[in-house]
Amino acid sequence: MSRIHDLPDGEKPREKLTRLGAGSLDDAELLALFLRTGTRGRSAIEIGRGLIETHGSLGALGRLDVRQIAETHGIGNAKACQFVAAFELGARVAREQIRAAVLDSPEAIHNLLAPQLGHLPHESLHVLLVDTRLRHCSSHQISKGTVNETIAHPRDILRPIVLHTAYGFVLVHNHPSGDPSPSKADRDLTRRLRDAAATMQVRFVDHVIIGRPAPGRQPWFSFRESGEL
Repeated sequence: MSRIHDLPDGEKPREKLTRLGAGSLDDAELLALFLRTGTRGRSAIEIGRGLIETHGSLGALGRLDVRQIAETHGIGNAKACQFVAAFELGARVAREQIRAAVLDSPEAIHNLLAPQLGHLPHESLHVLLVDTRLRHCSSHQISKGTVNETIAHPRDILRPIVLHTAYGFVLVHNHPSGDPSPSKADRDLTRRLRDAAATMQVRFVDHVIIGRPAPGRQPWFSFRESGEL
């Protein structure tokens, strides 16, 4: 039987984290700390590694709900709840880091929003208000859609900008498929919003679509970077 208890002290996840820090653990070892125990013939590390191999990445795990995670042999409802809670804590930390961040490039916008939006199983549309130095002031979720579509009207997006008399804004949404390429609906919305923002004399900084990394493409699409804004 393979057990964490049988590993040398220097290779046990808890002792390794204490001695070297969380960054010294690989993904499977971090998951093992949540699992705590394995099953007959499989250690918690092996179960964690199996989860990553089955679903492809930590991000993919983060898109699962409690029921889906609990279906894995050796996990159950209690441990599945711990997993979901851990991913939600990570998303909330990411939201805290957004405060007063400078949103002056699509990379900066992606790095701040990807932890929050990149794992969602549905589209979620957000407007981020900025001051004259493009520092983040507040965030507002405008709509939540299906796996491949979110519906919004320019007036809904512009409402928080008017209410807060913001200098400008960034529009951000995710593509659960991982491919950040804009759809026709994304382009139509951006064009209509660009015209409305110009009429209202507020700065439309960018519309960034959050995806996931893949060979040959960036994990985001920026309408500003593409020359469409």
